[in-house]
Amino acid sequence: MEYKVNDQQLNASVFIPFVNKIWPGDYDVDKTQAALSKTINITVYDDNVLVGCLRVLSDGYYFGTITELLVLPEYQKQGIGSKLLQLAKDNTPTMLYFGAQPGVEEFYEKNGCQKGLQSYIITRKKRY
Repeated sequence: MEYKVNDQQLNASVFIPFVNKIWPGDYDVDKTQAALSKTINITVYDDNVLVGCLRVLSDGYYFGTITELLVLPEYQKQGIGSKLLQLAKDNTPTMLYFGAQPGVEEFYEKNGCQKGLQSYIITRKKRY
């Protein structure tokens, strides 16, 4: 396994097929590329195949958030998510805030994360 912190080579053509194996969707290539360019991308590859990714959005001083932590299903429960989380903690200049899907709280707690404030969502209406 090869881990990369601030993976500048990660691009939409690699990320979208990866994400579609976890969160299937109709992702726009240009918008995905723009999103990747705004985050610190911590990746893990198995023989040049992207198998895990954690993205951090940070202002560098006050605030940082994990936008997602994704590991391909067949690579889960092998310590990859824990290693990605540790690399994020070690390479981010701010405290990290994030939301978690129901049912994965135990993973974050065993990795030293503390339950914090309740999160809320404001959905945006799609513009056509």
